[in-house]
Amino acid sequence: MSIRDPDNSPPIFDALHVPPLALDRGGTEVLRAVIIDGDLHVSLRRAFDDPTMWGMLLADVARHIGRIYANESAASEQDVVDKVRAVFESEMDEPSDPGTTNVTS
Repeated sequence: MSIRDPDNSPPIFDALHVPPLALDRGGTEVLRAVIIDGDLHVSLRRAFDDPTMWGMLLADVARHIGRIYANESAASEQDVVDKVRAVFESEMDEPSDPGTTNVTS
């Protein structure tokens, strides 16, 4: 048995829950985004034969973001989606940080 030093505890990773339907029916995780010290870190798998499906996925995610904000604040779903779209388009045109991608299997 070991004694843990409370001042030197391991970092906490605050993961989201698996979507309930995935627990019932299975599925494939295609994207995980994590903020570490203010920086975005992403794990993803190609997942689709047609890369245009990623555009549909990102649009669906934007709508989910809009619904969450509308549910938890005074913002309207459409206002939030419009803001997400505006920043998405701006970042696609002129990235504030293009980042890097490491491919691992």
